[in-house]
Amino acid sequence: MTDTRVRRGRAALAFSFLVQGVAFALLVTRIPAVQDRYGISDALLPAFLAAVPVLAGVGSVTTERLVRRTAPSFVLRWAQPVVLLALLAVGAGRGMIQVALALAVFGLSVGALDASMNMLGVSLQRAYGRSIMLGFHAAYSLGGIAGASLAWLGAHGGWTLGVSYAPVVAVLLPLVLIAGRWYVDADAGPAGTGTGGTGSGRGVAFAVLLPFCLVMSFAYIGDSTVSNWSAKYLQDVLGSSERTATVPYNVYMVTTLLGRTLGDLGVRRFGAAAVVRAGAVLAAAGFGLVAGAPGVPAGMAGFILLGLGLCVLVPQTFAAAGRIGYERGGPAGSDAAVARLNAFNYVGFLIGSPLVGVIGDAWSYRGAMLVPMALVLVTVGYARSFGGTGGRYGDGHERARAADVGRGGHRL
Repeated sequence: MTDTRVRRGRAALAFSFLVQGVAFALLVTRIPAVQDRYGISDALLPAFLAAVPVLAGVGSVTTERLVRRTAPSFVLRWAQPVVLLALLAVGAGRGMIQVALALAVFGLSVGALDASMNMLGVSLQRAYGRSIMLGFHAAYSLGGIAGASLAWLGAHGGWTLGVSYAPVVAVLLPLVLIAGRWYVDADAGPAGTGTGGTGSGRGVAFAVLLPFCLVMSFAYIGDSTVSNWSAKYLQDVLGSSERTATVPYNVYMVTTLLGRTLGDLGVRRFGAAAVVRAGAVLAAAGFGLVAGAPGVPAGMAGFILLGLGLCVLVPQTFAAAGRIGYERGGPAGSDAAVARLNAFNYVGFLIGSPLVGVIGDAWSYRGAMLVPMALVLVTVGYARSFGGTGGRYGDGHERARAADVGRGGHRL
C-alpha cells in the first residue's frame, strides 16, 4: 500500500466525518420544524427522537456482522449516501408515516456509517503508527458547526425543511460518491476483505471492552447534557437572555473543534492515557463550574472547559478499543470491538438528556449537573486502560510498524 493511497484515504475519510457532522446537525437542530411540519405532538415526539439512536445501535451491531463478509469501506460507501437521502426524505415527506420511515432509515444507516467510519479511522491510525483519530473527529465537529449554521440560516429565513435540505444534499451526495472511491481499508489483504494482521481472528470478550463502553456512555451523557440543556440552564438558572442562552452550545462546539484539532499532538507527546485523564478532569471541572456558577460569565467558562475536556474522550476510546481488538483478534477483532463500542454512544445519548431532566425537576438543575460530573470523573480511573506512552499508538504495534519499515515499508 503506497503512501499516496493511504494519505488520500485519510483525506477522504476526514471528508466523510465532516459530511456526517453536517447531516446530523441539520437534523437535530431543526427538530422543532420537523415537529411542526408533520404535526407530531409533544407526547409523541420523544418516541420519534428515541427511535433514531435505538435503530442506530441496531445498525452498528449489524455492521459488525456485515464486515465479517465485506470490507468496512464498502459499508461506508453505501451508508453515507443513504443517510443523506434519508435526511432529504425527512424534509420532503407528506405525512407522519413517511417521516417515521425516513427517520428509521436515517437511524439504521447512521449506525452503520458511524461504525464503519471509525473502523476505517482505527485501521488508518495503525497504518500511520501514530495518533490521527482526533483529527477525524475534529472534521466531524467542523461539519457540525457548518450544519448548525446552515440550520440557523434556514430557521431565520423561514425556509421549509425541503428548501433547507435539498441544496445541501445536492452538493454533498456526488462528493461522497467520489470520495468513496478513495476509502482505504488499511488492514485489507489482496482481496480487500479485511484479512491480515497479527491476531487470531478471535472475538473480544465484553469484559475486556467494558471500561471503554462505560467511558463512551459517560462521554455521551456529558455531550447530550450540553446539547440539550445548556440553553435552558443559562436562561432559567443563570438568568441570561434568550439570545445569550444560544451561545453556550456554539462555544462548546468551537472548543470541541479546537481540542480535537490539537489533540493528536497531545497524544503523540504525552500518550493516550494522559490525554484521557486530563480530558476527564477538565470536563469534570467544567460541570462543577457550571453547577456552581454565580452568573453567566462563569457558566460560559464552564462550557469552554467542557468542550476542551469531553472532546478527546470519544476518539481515544475508539482508538484504544480498536487496538485491543486488533491485539486479540487481528483486523476482524478490531472491527468487532469498534462496532460494539459504537452502540454505547447511543446508550449515552438516550440516557443523558432524560437523566438530567428528571433530576432537575425532582431536585435542581444545578444538582443535575453534578451527575455527569461524577460520571466523567470515573473515567479518570479507567485512563490506564488506554495505554500508549510517548505518543505511541501501542507498543506492540509500534514495534511491528518499525520492523515493517526496516523491511522496506513506507513511513507515512
